[in-house]
Amino acid sequence: MTSTDRTAGSSAVLVLEDGRSFRGRAYGAVGETFGEAVFNTGMTGYQETLTDPSYHRQVVVMTAPHIGNTGVNDEDPESARIWVAGYVVRDPARRPSNWRSVRSLDEELAAQGVVGISGVDTRALTRHLRERGAMRAGIFSGDAASAGGAALLERVRSAPAMKGADLCGEVATREPYVVPAHGTRRFTVAAVDLGIKGMTPQRMAERGIEVHVLPADASVEDVYAVRPDGVFFSNGPGDPASAGHPVALMRAVLERGTPLFGICFGNQILGRALGFGTFKLKYGHRGVNQPVQDRMTGKVEVTAHNHGFAVDAPLDTVSETPYGRAEVSHVCLNDGVVEGLRLLDRPAFSVQYHPEAAAGPHDAAYLFDRFTALMSGAADGGHSGNEQHSTKAHMEDRRA
Repeated sequence: MTSTDRTAGSSAVLVLEDGRSFRGRAYGAVGETFGEAVFNTGMTGYQETLTDPSYHRQVVVMTAPHIGNTGVNDEDPESARIWVAGYVVRDPARRPSNWRSVRSLDEELAAQGVVGISGVDTRALTRHLRERGAMRAGIFSGDAASAGGAALLERVRSAPAMKGADLCGEVATREPYVVPAHGTRRFTVAAVDLGIKGMTPQRMAERGIEVHVLPADASVEDVYAVRPDGVFFSNGPGDPASAGHPVALMRAVLERGTPLFGICFGNQILGRALGFGTFKLKYGHRGVNQPVQDRMTGKVEVTAHNHGFAVDAPLDTVSETPYGRAEVSHVCLNDGVVEGLRLLDRPAFSVQYHPEAAAGPHDAAYLFDRFTALMSGAADGGHSGNEQHSTKAHMEDRRA
């Protein structure tokens, strides 16, 4: 008997905090779970999505109808475990079909205790979340689903909200570790783990960077103990308005003028470090097909996203900050959301999306080269020459 056969007869229900519910079948573990209901528009890469720490405490709805057809392998996870709080799919694959598959997605969800639901009209659910916004949700199956609707709704409404949540410390590494450079070591980077994905330090290692991954609560002394040529702030979950320590740490790095690169949560931390606000998006950006324009080159990239918060910065003016002039470097072409920042007088920049392409397109891989160029400029004594670096990056983009 397969895992799918085992749970196929068990009913399940998804309950949203506004009172709407969707019935289906148990998928993965049987029981109950709570989190923020969000939707992901990616048609591939479900294994990378499930293991992305940025999805901590979120119930992920997949808009693609057929999920699980390539099964699960041991090469593609972005961390050591599944982080989503719950998983919602329409038509799970009856059996996986891929030469790298070692088990089914249903089996993996069950083994890791992740409660899911299948057979849901995910088109209707996605439309509802687009109109009403991301909200708290609960998935109930087995005995947990036998309670009355009013009781289930009350349990959902008592769950913690995402706004105000400080979560990066719950997903970050407890102990520092090192990802060695591939080949000759050219640079050393201190990477502050706010929920880092495994592929990110690998992308830096491919460029001759030795990456020292540090816990989210690392001190300034911890960062500079590794004698870094650059400092990196990773992606991660939660509300950036509650991330006081990472903001203070980034300000200390900016004060020293060390080349700095941040992605996703790291972009929001840079925004707050510069004095900008952040706000919660109605339903966020999650998927591997988001169009973003790099305003430095005019190039449009298809990019991978996972964020529910954004930076509130002026799009078309240069802003004065405590660390010099700053501008919006990237913007989402769907809705005009800030997707990147850069300082003009110090070697620091960030993007709101995931350039490591796990899972997702490779359009934004050049950003790691841009970081390398910043460190090269600093080593040559020209760390404030962002304009010179921008020209070099622009020529590299045109050759690509």
